Amino acid sequence: MWQPSQRYPDPAIEILDPSFAKYRLFSAAVERLATGMRWAEGPVWFGDGRYLLWSDIPNNRVMRWDEETGAVSVFRKPSDFANGHTRDRQGRLITCEHGGRRVTRTEYDGSITVLIDRFEGKRLNSPNDVVVKSDGSVWFTDPPFGIAGHYEGFQATPESPQNVYRLDPATGEARAVATGIAGPNGLCFSPDETRLYLVASRAVPNRLILAYDVVDGVTLTRQRTFIDAGPGTPDGFRCDVDGNLWCGWGMGSDELDGVHVFNPDGKLIGRIRLPERCANVCFGGLSRNRLFMAASQSVYALYVNTQGAPGG
Repeated sequence: MWQPSQRYPDPAIEILDPSFAKYRLFSAAVERLATGMRWAEGPVWFGDGRYLLWSDIPNNRVMRWDEETGAVSVFRKPSDFANGHTRDRQGRLITCEHGGRRVTRTEYDGSITVLIDRFEGKRLNSPNDVVVKSDGSVWFTDPPFGIAGHYEGFQATPESPQNVYRLDPATGEARAVATGIAGPNGLCFSPDETRLYLVASRAVPNRLILAYDVVDGVTLTRQRTFIDAGPGTPDGFRCDVDGNLWCGWGMGSDELDGVHVFNPDGKLIGRIRLPERCANVCFGGLSRNRLFMAASQSVYALYVNTQGAPGG
């Protein structure tokens, strides 16, 4: 059972390297904003409306939390078993959907446009996580997790390899930029977009966070292991403006559940302990200095002394 900290600094925020100290705000504690989900994922911040959206995948709904009132409500149900979300550079919601095995865009009037559901004539597996680059291109992962059973989608046989795709919404052209990945999951760009980070969540013997160089904004080269997760499970993550990687993490233990923070060299510098495995994070709030954490049955938040990189 989670209990808010009664003292400052909150002991749930751990400095593992002196370089992390400047990111911890003395009087900021972990707060629980909502609970009662089955599997919370894909948080995305809407600063223009001062609200947070996130997926509750098995319940086939997208939830909403309003910053001004603290009210929690259903934003969309059914959601087609939505998972990861982001916003494009025009502020529209981009969503990975397990049910339709597609990536969609919610237009300003609320209508839904299908951006992609097939590649080279074959159905996608179950798009998982998504980011939008500054040129407007949509990058997403496509593992088969959402079609493995009837809990987070509809059971089906995969038709496509487990790839990472780049989609140009203006032309509709899609290309596989990373292929043959063992369970491609969370992904994000470094602040200058010269590096892409990617979780290989079925890599063995340990799960990995991979790094790639981004060439000419469209091609990935020089795949390498950035972080070996050991016994842990990295999932979704985002970068701050200093290039630190704030990673949802867990494996059902006090030592692993929460958020792990790595510097641009891959060194673990800080940790936010949560009582639940954290699936994904995003930055938001008035100054993009509030970390929102979708963690199993709950959503948590923490003010930090940095800002999220644009495009998260």
